[in-house]
Amino acid sequence: MAEQTAPPVIRDDGARAKPDAAVVRDALGVGIAVGLSGFAFGVTSAGSGLSLLQTCVLSLLVFTGASQFALVGALAAGGNPFTAAAGAFFLGTRNAFYGLRLSQLLALPKAVRPFAAHWVIDETTAVALAQPSRRAARLGFTATGLTLYVLWNLTTLLGALGAEAIGDTAAWGLDAAGPAVFLALLAPMLKSATERATAGIAVLLGLGLLPVLPAGVPVLAAALAAPVVLWFQGRRMAPPGGGSVESGGGEAAETAEMVETAKTVEEESR
Repeated sequence: MAEQTAPPVIRDDGARAKPDAAVVRDALGVGIAVGLSGFAFGVTSAGSGLSLLQTCVLSLLVFTGASQFALVGALAAGGNPFTAAAGAFFLGTRNAFYGLRLSQLLALPKAVRPFAAHWVIDETTAVALAQPSRRAARLGFTATGLTLYVLWNLTTLLGALGAEAIGDTAAWGLDAAGPAVFLALLAPMLKSATERATAGIAVLLGLGLLPVLPAGVPVLAAALAAPVVLWFQGRRMAPPGGGSVESGGGEAAETAEMVETAKTVEEESR
């Protein structure tokens, strides 16, 4: 049983090797496409009242787009800085869960991990997890992180300088650039019905509470969409009569899990 439930082993024997050029090409595609949206953040941040230095420091030290947009968006709406920071923090906690998975996949030396942790974001995680071997995952993570970090900070600077040059960003409609980029990044991730339902309820909560709560608080309240959807999903999957899933079909579930584990181990060993 212990061998069947063991996690899949990352193979580095070249059986499913992917050319380095292909890994770098994928990494550059993601890094460049997303890195250019740093311009929108620079514009939005400058429009919310942050200085050029504050805007650039945010991108250098925070480096997680959704959290940065949430922070400056709440500040632009007149929200309390602590509330805005709390919303940005909760959005950024997802990177900690990415780190748990990537630490096993990349297995980087301890001296490198604090620096690599700064690059643990949506895009680097997606590229790394898509690779067939640890070596390719490391290369994809590094190339994506380096490309995105350099380009994001460069375009942040250009966006902030441009916003200062044109003056009132709201008059040009550039205040909508941040939310538009955020939605463009989020939409492709909503693949399952559960994810779409969670996003829909979060939007309803955020918009519904916007007129009655201080700026930044509706973003925090929208996080309640996840437990609500999970609760309804659990109720729907519960067997009739109030019995538990384990008591009604525990043996069948255990058998199915063993079969899936065996398939995974067999695929990894090929």
